[in-house]
Amino acid sequence: MPSLAASIPLLGGRLSLDFVNSIPPNAELSWECLIRFLESTSIVSSDRGSQLLSLLQSDPQAAEALLLKARRLGSALRKLFAAMLRKQRIATEWVEPVNEILRITEGHDELVGQDGAWRIEFIAREGGLDWLLAAIARSAAEIVAEGARARLRHCANPNCGLFFYDNSRTRRRRWCSMAVCGNRSKVAAFARKHPSPRNVP
Repeated sequence: MPSLAASIPLLGGRLSLDFVNSIPPNAELSWECLIRFLESTSIVSSDRGSQLLSLLQSDPQAAEALLLKARRLGSALRKLFAAMLRKQRIATEWVEPVNEILRITEGHDELVGQDGAWRIEFIAREGGLDWLLAAIARSAAEIVAEGARARLRHCANPNCGLFFYDNSRTRRRRWCSMAVCGNRSKVAAFARKHPSPRNVP
């Protein structure tokens, strides 16, 4: 089965922001979208992703339990990041899904060889699936812990809505991607300043 990873743009600069961005604001996270995200961020390999996709048929209870936690985490993170951007108080109920995942992250990193290359893989102490969300929860916790210093931003394109972490030198980045939203804005501004001859009365 081919990898699903190629179809998710990772523009957030932090894992938790990419996770929230991968879920449309008014849509529910699907099992396939969750596995696609885990693959695209190298939390799981494409082989492991294929195994996880089939889990929906082989062990629907385990898949549904993880999906429920992932949906809850995604919803809480969207509210949490939006509150941070508005400089509002962060509600305890938005933090709880993050802490719930962080509580199960006991384990260790290990070097794992694959096709002559080495990578670091987290080996969970428990055998459940919750550890798949651990890196996302850790990423979110780091942003929340930064508080007002966090360089969390919302794309300036009102039709976009993506979150991103501003790692620019000047800390003035406005767009999730200059190639996408930034370029569209520049083209629109240019068109307003320089109307084409056929549009001029």
